Amino acid sequence: MSILVIAEHDNTGLKGATFNTVAAAREIGGDIDLLVAGAGCGSAAEAAAKVDGVARVLVADNPAYEHQLAENTALLIAEIGKNYTHILAPATTTGKNTLPRAAALLDVQSISDIVSVESADTFKRPIYAGNVIATVQSSDAIKVITVRGTAFDPVAAEGGSAALENLDSASDAGLSAFVGEELAKSDRPELTAAKVVISGGRGMQNGENFELLYKVADKLGAAVGASRAAVDAGFVPNDMQVGQTGKIVAPDLYVAVGISGAIQHLAGMKDSKVIVAINKDEEAPIFQVADYGLVADLFEAVPELDTKL
Repeated sequence: MSILVIAEHDNTGLKGATFNTVAAAREIGGDIDLLVAGAGCGSAAEAAAKVDGVARVLVADNPAYEHQLAENTALLIAEIGKNYTHILAPATTTGKNTLPRAAALLDVQSISDIVSVESADTFKRPIYAGNVIATVQSSDAIKVITVRGTAFDPVAAEGGSAALENLDSASDAGLSAFVGEELAKSDRPELTAAKVVISGGRGMQNGENFELLYKVADKLGAAVGASRAAVDAGFVPNDMQVGQTGKIVAPDLYVAVGISGAIQHLAGMKDSKVIVAINKDEEAPIFQVADYGLVADLFEAVPELDTKL
């Protein structure tokens, strides 16, 4: 078997989800190649060559791939993917945008968001907001798969010595163009990679009150998230959303503040190792999954927690 893993990167270094995806590839078994598609991505390619378990790094360094537009990258993946039995990518915004397109070009079914590898052709994935785990067996010659990073322990970033191979391909579909981006800058850890996450919900009442969480987060070295209700109400930007339609997190500690615990939110955080809930409604569903629950007014409990820290 031969496996192609699509590296997620920023043209200078690899993103954490890549290491989790390589871990899933190792469970399938076989030779693992890592594709780094970007522009001026030499540093990312060198980092990819050091990843433990990778046999070869394919480097597509071309302006067409600078921003990893899904339309262009999918053409590249479909072009080189014919030589592999499995194609894997992280189940991130980028991966979920690109891989189904590549699967369509290869005329195979994509399998999304796997959490377990049962065998080379059988995988488990959550459905119904994580309330059911489906076992999926594929008879396609090429398995195209996105991987839920929180379900696999990452491989080591160092220890490998893969060969680098440059690709001449420059697939520009001409269907989309990069216009610009506004990146949220923060000194706090990235939400999906943080070991501690503290999230606020509708109970925070407004965006200014999230300052209470920011103070605690800074003392804990935590990332700050939010429920969809808080995002929809305009309290915080949508890149902070945790849940079925937001980001999937599984930190060592997850603190839910003023979050009732709708099923869609639980789908994004219930794999956390320790869950702490603070809510004044003792009937809130969040307490059903919490390891520790505090029935209290968050505007009293959070400032007190801040002083204790």
